[in-house]
Amino acid sequence: MIAVVGHPDLTVPTLALLEEELRSRLADRARTGRAGLVRAGKGLPVVFGRAARKAGLALVTVLPTLSGVPAHVAEPDRKAAGELLLLSQMVRLVEYDPGDRASCISADEALVRSCARVLAVWDGSPSNGRDATAHLVAYARSHGVDVEVLWPRGAEHRAVPSAEARGTYGLTGRS
Repeated sequence: MIAVVGHPDLTVPTLALLEEELRSRLADRARTGRAGLVRAGKGLPVVFGRAARKAGLALVTVLPTLSGVPAHVAEPDRKAAGELLLLSQMVRLVEYDPGDRASCISADEALVRSCARVLAVWDGSPSNGRDATAHLVAYARSHGVDVEVLWPRGAEHRAVPSAEARGTYGLTGRS
């Protein structure tokens, strides 16, 4: 299984750059029967899902549950979650509270541990109160998960996240 992690505030032009880059990298994994894993959310998760579909890679989308019942997906991520479900061959329900940062990061860590590889869309900056990308990269490496860092020429993210992007991002979106 291969997962993606990345900055929550990637610009629209950066997301466009990434879709083709991810598609080409995922095509090799599709030929070996691998699957992609993404936690439902807007931005990078949807780009990863689209790239996986174009590459012929099976996609697994993770949705939150609370006490065994599917949890409410917040408005900024609802449309994206719907698109990811349409792109997916499988849905994995994972117990975590999508409104609680620590719960999301714990879920991301468990998902990263279940993967053989993580594609990290990361500029090398440290984690902060909003962005857990560096933490998840370090976590994956410390658990023997292969990490491939992607930061295409011209990639950018906003220094101050917009209102809908506040929150931390991990495996697939909001954390």
